[in-house]
Amino acid sequence: MSTARIAAASVLLLLSLSPNLCKRTGVWQWNLPKGFPEPRVPVDNPMSREKVELGRRLFYDNALSQNRTQACATCHQQKFAFTDGRPQAIGSTGQAHSRNSMALTNVAYASRLTWANNLVDRLEDQALLPMFGDAPIELGLPDGKTLVDRLNVDPRYRELFAKSFAGDAAPISLRNVARAIAAFERTLISGNSAYDRYSRGDTAALSESAKRGMTLFFSERLECFHCHGGFNFADSVDHAKLPEPERAFHNTGLYNVDGKGAYPAGDRGLYKQTGKPDDMGRFKAPSLRNVAVTAPYMHDGSIATLDGVIDHYAAGGRTIESGPNAGAGSDSPLKDKFLQQSIIYSRRRVPCASVSISTGRCRSTSSNSASRSPCRHRRAPIRRAGTSSS
Repeated sequence: MSTARIAAASVLLLLSLSPNLCKRTGVWQWNLPKGFPEPRVPVDNPMSREKVELGRRLFYDNALSQNRTQACATCHQQKFAFTDGRPQAIGSTGQAHSRNSMALTNVAYASRLTWANNLVDRLEDQALLPMFGDAPIELGLPDGKTLVDRLNVDPRYRELFAKSFAGDAAPISLRNVARAIAAFERTLISGNSAYDRYSRGDTAALSESAKRGMTLFFSERLECFHCHGGFNFADSVDHAKLPEPERAFHNTGLYNVDGKGAYPAGDRGLYKQTGKPDDMGRFKAPSLRNVAVTAPYMHDGSIATLDGVIDHYAAGGRTIESGPNAGAGSDSPLKDKFLQQSIIYSRRRVPCASVSISTGRCRSTSSNSASRSPCRHRRAPIRRAGTSSS
């Protein structure tokens, strides 16, 4: 394996999970990593400690699925940076989703919240999709009343909703369920990787291989940073300092089933929503934060390893030799312009250096008893990025 390929992978691996500390004083305070802007919070859903605690409990509660077998946390597990380690998600009835579960770390900064829907831009709205969606069935709830009735019989929920939404005549409502979950998700901030420490002056934080990878990553030669740039290594970004959210979708040459750039009929990206030919195969570029623990990769989980992802981009697109999806993605006329030059990178091969990543432990802090046990995986912990006192 070449130095270029290993070095490029190094900087990705070192965008690993990081701790953020909480202060429980005064009104809600964001305690963010250096250089991170404050997330944009909807005016109709201000942050509070009580609301975050309620949202965390709901996030881990199987009562949110019709058959009580799954919770939000089933497909968004902390040990995988809030993904699930599967190529595609599996719903509460066993039905397979066509897409890979997206990571929730730093989701507070995401301007678009699904792989290929330009309209879903609020966490409060996105939280409802897996609850009630039926193509495929995820959590499988038939209606909001079913969930509200379940929560109403729990004294602890009656107390938490009353504290979180004190001005509401009926605080346990579907709207408030979504608002609480969204508030919790906005606290899942990651920003103290080896790369971050290096950027803040710790010259020993990156290996020499990772430094070479960083140079390649941010070069016009490879173009990686155009889609994975900024503090969150993404290009669909929003925060309080931006006048308008930034949004983008890309065709990466993953498929070319007809020689004209078509993707498989079951999942054609943004094209399904817009019907525009140029939107064929266009998907959101996810953040590369914590990318070392979010395998498998791509919108459909079809690339198992980071090395495979590097190979895909080095070739300027993926070639599938046989089967219903056979085709040369590198020949797609619809692929993003930044993939045109990445093939240069695979032509320079020299001996490589080894790669290492930081290690650590994290402990879930959910008030739900099912999530209290420590998860011992080799990464630094995510912690909630703020708090308040009542």
